[in-house]
Amino acid sequence: MRAILTQAEQHNKMTTQPTKILETFPNPQAKRDYHIHMEIPEFTCLCPKTGQPDFATLILDYIADEQCVELKSLKLYMWSFRDEGHFHEDVTNRILDDLVTATQPRFMRLTAKFYVRGGIFTNVVAEHRKPGWQPAPFVELSQFSTQSNTRG
Repeated sequence: MRAILTQAEQHNKMTTQPTKILETFPNPQAKRDYHIHMEIPEFTCLCPKTGQPDFATLILDYIADEQCVELKSLKLYMWSFRDEGHFHEDVTNRILDDLVTATQPRFMRLTAKFYVRGGIFTNVVAEHRKPGWQPAPFVELSQFSTQSNTRG
């Protein structure tokens, strides 16, 4: 006899669940400033006024100090907002605050590019800078097109 699971039973059997826990690992090159760039194209939360889903691409740029954020925990953390109502400005700053608390970076910028709602696209940019940290001077280098190493 084949058992049919209810949706709730299937949900309980999932191996991963959303969580607000952000895990970190030691920065392998803590003596050097280097840019970590992540794009999270499937962020979802709910509009606190209508309950309708809001979709965004989040862009995380940071210069780690002693800790880096672990990617699977970041994915599960982002997933945890799916059923929560948040204004765009609130959720962007909340995520930045949680990431800063977990990693204590030298610099971190979170850009949230929300898809259209009511005919309006919203972008929210929030930043953190560790007190006393100064970036190295920017060096302008030649730009190469995508796939510039491919010949033919």
